[in-house]
Amino acid sequence: MSVDPFTLEIIKNGLVVANEEMFQAFARTAKSPVIYEVLDFAVGMTDGSGNLIAQAPGVPAFSGVLDFAAREVLEKWKNDLHPGDIIVANVPYYSGTHLNDVTLTLPLFYKDELIGMVINKGHWSEVGGMAFGSWNPNATEIYQEGLMLPCVKLYEEGKPNKDVIDIILENSRLPDYTYGDMEAQAASMRVAARRVFTLIEKYGIDSVLQAMQKLLDDGRKYAMLKLKELPKGEFEAEDYIDSAIAQTDEPVYVRAKIKITEDKFLVDFTGSGKQVMSPINSPFPATVSGVRETYMAVTDPHAHPNAGFFAPLEVIAPPGTVFHPVKPAPTSTDWEAIAYATDLVWKALAPHVPEKLTAGHFVSILATIVGGVDDRTGEPFAIVEPQPGGWGAGYDMDGTSGLVACGDGETYIASSEVYEKNFPIMVERYMLNTENGVGHGKFRGGFGVIREYRILNSSALATLQVGRHDFPPWGVDGGLPGPGNKIILYRNGKAEEIRRISAEVLKKGDLISFRSSGGGGWGDPLERDPQRVLDDYRNELITLEIAENIYGVKIDPERMEVDWEATKQLREKLRSERK
Repeated sequence: MSVDPFTLEIIKNGLVVANEEMFQAFARTAKSPVIYEVLDFAVGMTDGSGNLIAQAPGVPAFSGVLDFAAREVLEKWKNDLHPGDIIVANVPYYSGTHLNDVTLTLPLFYKDELIGMVINKGHWSEVGGMAFGSWNPNATEIYQEGLMLPCVKLYEEGKPNKDVIDIILENSRLPDYTYGDMEAQAASMRVAARRVFTLIEKYGIDSVLQAMQKLLDDGRKYAMLKLKELPKGEFEAEDYIDSAIAQTDEPVYVRAKIKITEDKFLVDFTGSGKQVMSPINSPFPATVSGVRETYMAVTDPHAHPNAGFFAPLEVIAPPGTVFHPVKPAPTSTDWEAIAYATDLVWKALAPHVPEKLTAGHFVSILATIVGGVDDRTGEPFAIVEPQPGGWGAGYDMDGTSGLVACGDGETYIASSEVYEKNFPIMVERYMLNTENGVGHGKFRGGFGVIREYRILNSSALATLQVGRHDFPPWGVDGGLPGPGNKIILYRNGKAEEIRRISAEVLKKGDLISFRSSGGGGWGDPLERDPQRVLDDYRNELITLEIAENIYGVKIDPERMEVDWEATKQLREKLRSERK
């Protein structure tokens, strides 16, 4: 029977809301701060064939791999799935990102028919491996990074698989956190399942299945409409990922060619560097996910992401490359390459769709693990989080300051007060990074941050990695690049700038100083409105030297006014010199 369009819209929105409720349930019941404070997870739902039909806002790098996870389950278990089963998987090459990002899949059955799957992918703080926190900048193969769960049953017909759970907990340095997150994850999925069955009870199975199909059909039609608005042709970009291999200073070359037609959005990474013996490699599902971010940004960032909406998108990345690694390539810091999958498409298209995309941003997650055993309680503690930074300028606006990178999306920055209350650290500084600056331009980039942790425990283990250090955020149309990301480690009375450390022991009094980059600028700095330059100086975002030497603006610091005649002469002089 055909269902009237009003009822279909109600059911469609009910399916979307079921995902949003699952998201909130997990956030409110998880054990680890990386879930309940940072929101480092994503949830979604597919139809019975593994086509993504709906999801809640979450980490974009996770959101784009949920349908890969569903297809992995179907490929292995389609003839042996039952109501109440929950499948656990984290092997990156098939449906993942890195081993910490553990995917649970709950099949939905109506009578004997598989009608869909509920999926929740969350960052578990510990899954074993050679370093505390399970991601390790020095890893050379995946076996060093933690426990691999190859799409096995965590629950069978509603009953926990005790053997699998025992293996998981025995391999975790934080078993209480792992078990708490795992149970919260499973419980949140049952909430979504109940909402779907409530819709079936109210409207009937045929109506719900029609609504699922309508979500896909509407998404495909809408994508085609938005694709027609984009410039057609081929666009290219290239870049380098900072050296990530301990034994060499060689960066990794990456490139992308984008071809946009009336009905296709093709991204080809052929020509990018080979996979490396370093965990920066981006599994192919994660590479697709990274591209989906920019695809949505240039079509409609507010569209419902589903298989229909993504239908025009095709991604090519040859196996054995940094964007499509094969076993045993490590992937625990895969965000470095995932971000470039997003950023290369962004860089190629930004000059052509300036109303949609900004100049380059700080890109790197500046991923942070600080943990150990709390002297006060004898209990383990762990900080696992990203750091915010500066985004690029637009063609008509300054960049945004203190925002997480593109791959983090909906994640938050954990509260300093929560950390200081629960963990033996002090957040000594948290401020805009005016010390290292931004990419200047007619419109300047947003500012990064300075965030500093002082160790109050007798000792702690720290694992840190920073990208976009050697190859900073790019500018557009004459805008200057950002300054690049930095981490400065203060220990034993000495300051040391680092790009990565793995499970190094810090002592009481040592300090970690994160200095995230400002974003790239857009347009010639000498075309910036002098009043904006004055406002930045008044707000202590720039110095008089920057105002004069980069923007060509003379400011009277006592009267807080622009000297317009002196500014005109200075700009003429600087333009002549720069030619």
